[in-house]
Amino acid sequence: MQWEWIKTAVGPVKDLLVFLQKEAKTSDIHKRQVIRELRDNLNIFHNGFRNGANADILIDLLKNDAIKEAIKNNFKFKKLKAGNIKPWHIKDDRNKKYTGWDADKLVDKIDEKIEELKNIKKLKGSVKDAKNNIAMMLGNLYFRMKLLADFIRS
Repeated sequence: MQWEWIKTAVGPVKDLLVFLQKEAKTSDIHKRQVIRELRDNLNIFHNGFRNGANADILIDLLKNDAIKEAIKNNFKFKKLKAGNIKPWHIKDDRNKKYTGWDADKLVDKIDEKIEELKNIKKLKGSVKDAKNNIAMMLGNLYFRMKLLADFIRS
């Protein structure tokens, strides 16, 4: 799997993981679960990069169960962070298109991309020969999750 898209962003992820660990110590159960899931997914990308994991394994390990459960219980994702993403929240140029989005909209796109990747993999049992650009899709997902973590931290 090609990991070029993550090379420049791996260093800052360690700080985000520590922050998310602290942030997950909240009494709001859905907020806690969503933040833990975000932390775990970022950690999967981080360790996948370090260990050269293939896309199939990465996709299998990604989770969105806490997001689905929060949606089922009508959780307002704005509780993760109120307001909209401003230019100063954005650390990676590729995320500029998300300026003005709120946590709810960003979580929805993260959930959608995880589901899409899992479904593509289910179609043939592997994404190795998928016609979709899986590396780009994983890169977009990673940077959306990183943006959400940066936004929550700000």
